[in-house]
Amino acid sequence: MAAAPVNVPRMKLGSQGLEVSAQGLGCMGMSAVYGPPKPEAEMIALIHHAVASGVTFLDTSDVYGPHTNEILLGKALQGGVRKKVELATKFGVILVNGNREIRGDPVYVRAACEGSLRRLGVDSIDLYYQHRIDTTVPIEVTVSCQSPSSSW
Repeated sequence: MAAAPVNVPRMKLGSQGLEVSAQGLGCMGMSAVYGPPKPEAEMIALIHHAVASGVTFLDTSDVYGPHTNEILLGKALQGGVRKKVELATKFGVILVNGNREIRGDPVYVRAACEGSLRRLGVDSIDLYYQHRIDTTVPIEVTVSCQSPSSSW
């Protein structure tokens, strides 16, 4: 698939300097939710086509699959692709015996982040955010473990 030259606008997210393509690629349907997982090689080609077309903001979550979507995206990021994209993934939803549980406690958040980094095959995530709010844990506690000053 040759990408047609397109000028995808870019925009800033927040005040920390992260700039992303105004159009993103949500990867959930590639391996979860909308029917059976799609052929891996085709989904990797789709991701590469999107990036070559200027859609560089890629979004996934550890719950998609679960975990298989991050693994798929990790494969697509190999060979220098990671340097061309802004990567977002989420935490906060786990499946236990087929039931969704919402988690925001620091022990879980740290383990979820480490797992996402490993599955994606990266050393950093550009946008790491909570998929669902855990109402049993104050948000200040949840986000405190994501601070650069926290001792991971």
